[in-house]
Amino acid sequence: MSPVISLKNVSKRFKQTLALDDVSLEVPRGVVFALLGENGAGKSTLIRILTGFAAPDTGRAEVLGHDCSSDSIDIFRSVGYVSDAPALYDWMKPPEIGWFTAAFYPEGFLKRYHQQIEAFAVPLHTRIKDLSKGQRAKVALALAIAHDPELLILDEPTSGLDAMVRRQFLKSMVDRAALGKTVFLSSHQIAEVERVADWVAILHQGKLKIVQPLEELKSNVKIVTATLDSSDGMVALPRGTVLSETRTGRQVRWIVKGLPDDWQRDYPSGSGVLRAEAASATLEEIFVATCELGASRPAEQTVDLDAPEPSEVA
Repeated sequence: MSPVISLKNVSKRFKQTLALDDVSLEVPRGVVFALLGENGAGKSTLIRILTGFAAPDTGRAEVLGHDCSSDSIDIFRSVGYVSDAPALYDWMKPPEIGWFTAAFYPEGFLKRYHQQIEAFAVPLHTRIKDLSKGQRAKVALALAIAHDPELLILDEPTSGLDAMVRRQFLKSMVDRAALGKTVFLSSHQIAEVERVADWVAILHQGKLKIVQPLEELKSNVKIVTATLDSSDGMVALPRGTVLSETRTGRQVRWIVKGLPDDWQRDYPSGSGVLRAEAASATLEEIFVATCELGASRPAEQTVDLDAPEPSEVA
């Protein structure tokens, strides 16, 4: 099956800032795909390109087979989109904005919209300007999915929302993926992403660092802790891609991608390592090791950390 989203060598610059740097990405169908990155990483720029609000300087971007630069109208009709600050007609009430929006979509939109706002318990007789931020977000999500789009794009949708509203949003994402739809989610809420995402991409300073199924990524990244016989002792790096290194007294801690099964043979008796253990890393630990500017990355590391591991979409 063709990917829902395809980016090939996409770059975008704003004056002196390189927002996206040669980004290539494919998003398969029927998954929750999470794009992670710190503020300023380029997430919103990437979404603006996908939705046709910005054009790449170089490269090509496609959504559902449509070119993002020339077929933006087709994309608008085919996707649902929710931003962190959705623009709504404040003077309307929720049923009125549904009726207004229904004119742009096929029959069935209004019925599904009303089902959604009732499920979300949105007040029907309150003007949008008087709704809470969470209630406004529910209206925006209901509008975005009422035409049953193949792709739902969410840009920091749960930012500033309370726990109950965030839970409803997350449930909606999982439910849509279960029906074979695709959700593309940009977020910095890493714990939430870890609960719902099937795939994860990490964007850092405009570069795509990692693209991988979440469970595969977590199984492929380990925290290796070595206890040395001396606080000033030297020790070889583990095999694999060392994302970060932390040293406290006689203990060294590495976060390693692609640690081989036989890694412990590199630390035999007499190597200066008294004990060495490996444990699985959380998504947050992987994210921090990949993106934190203050993370220590050994000078001996020769693997190109800017290059994501190759991955294929079936």
